[in-house]
Order: sequence, then structure tokens, then C-alpha cells
Amino acid sequence: MHDMASRLEKLRKDAAECALTRDLATDPIKHELYARLAKQYEVLAATVERTMKVFGESSGTFLGRKMREPEDQK
Repeated sequence: MHDMASRLEKLRKDAAECALTRDLATDPIKHELYARLAKQYEVLAATVERTMKVFGESSGTFLGRKMREPEDQK
């Protein structure tokens, strides 16, 4: 979980971008779509943040299991 902080930051950035797009949208359907996307990114960011607090950002394990690096990052 060594890069959880960067993933959390990306989720927050994506939420902010969706909120901005929502605010600029003139089409009601697009407004609703980006509102939902912003909310979902906020929920995901909150979940990642809680997980980091419970398990620690750099513990290297998740639910007691050793984390594996993706094959392309070795």
C-alpha cells in the first residue's frame, strides 16, 4: 500500500474535476452525470482514507495478506 497516498490524491483530484464540470454543464443530464461521478469519487476517497488509517499506508499487507506488485512494475 505504498502508493495509497498518491491514489487518494488522484481520487480527490478527479472528484474536484467532476464537480467543476458539473458546475459548468448546461445540459441537465450531463449536470446529473458529473454530480454522481463527483460524489462517487468522494466516497472512494473517503474509503481509501479510512483504509489507510486502519491498516497503515505502508504496511505492505491488506487483511493480513502480503500485497503483490503488478507484473509490469517489477
